[in-house]
Amino acid sequence: MKRILLFVLTNFLVVVVLGMVGSLLGVNRYLTPYHLDLGALLGYALLMGFGGALISLLISKPMAKWTAGVRVIERPQDTDEVWILETVRKLSQRAGIGVPEVGIFEGEANAFATGAFKNSALVAVSTGLLRGMTREEVEAVIGHEIAHIANGDMVTMTLIQGVMNTFVVFLSRVIGFAVDNFLRRDNERSSGPGIGYMVTSILLDIVLGFAAAMVVAWFSRHREFRADAGAAELMHDKQPMINALARLGGLHTEALPSSLSALGISGGIGRFFSTHPPIEERIAALRAAA
Repeated sequence: MKRILLFVLTNFLVVVVLGMVGSLLGVNRYLTPYHLDLGALLGYALLMGFGGALISLLISKPMAKWTAGVRVIERPQDTDEVWILETVRKLSQRAGIGVPEVGIFEGEANAFATGAFKNSALVAVSTGLLRGMTREEVEAVIGHEIAHIANGDMVTMTLIQGVMNTFVVFLSRVIGFAVDNFLRRDNERSSGPGIGYMVTSILLDIVLGFAAAMVVAWFSRHREFRADAGAAELMHDKQPMINALARLGGLHTEALPSSLSALGISGGIGRFFSTHPPIEERIAALRAAA
């Protein structure tokens, strides 16, 4: 709950700063011809940016269960499921968080953690991961996901995504109104935004959206190193995580649904848009760690 409150406060401060900068730059002169003001635009950007990100965070756990086909382990059906539940319980206690829900989903080697609150999260592992790794390696992967929860990575990712969304919505529309204001005659402005606004704002939504995605992916790659180190700390040994990563590099992995791509143990497309660093870099970072 504390992280959620900090999330809301940070969002509010970002909007205040945007408002101050907009006022200093005289943004209202581009808005008043269309019977708008800076406050209304900031409210819209807040609703579309932070509001959407917050809703996404709050429904992340049920959405993950649905999109990945996760079966929550309530009554263990075999010794493997008993072991998984015990492993999650043990590592959660070491990390100082509430025991998450535990689930299994069909697919190639992967795992993820999600949830708005660190004491009521979800950890899910794939059947391919259980088949392709030793128990010690699976434990390291689970430790990695527990570290994500303990670090509050889901809330932090949502915060960054919300900030980026708000900047994209705000800037694309301010520039769109400025372009439209420049292109149209005085007697046309009372009729509402024209083609200049429409084309400019749509193009900037796309271009700035790509730039925002690169920033979010950069942070996601950074947090993977922290989660790897967290797994090593939880297991009191970095070698199991090194072994798990090496094994993962030799296994066929299947991408998670797009809404979960940043949450898995592996995934991403391209160097700048990848949500996870290369396996070799993660192993090298662990080996170099004290």
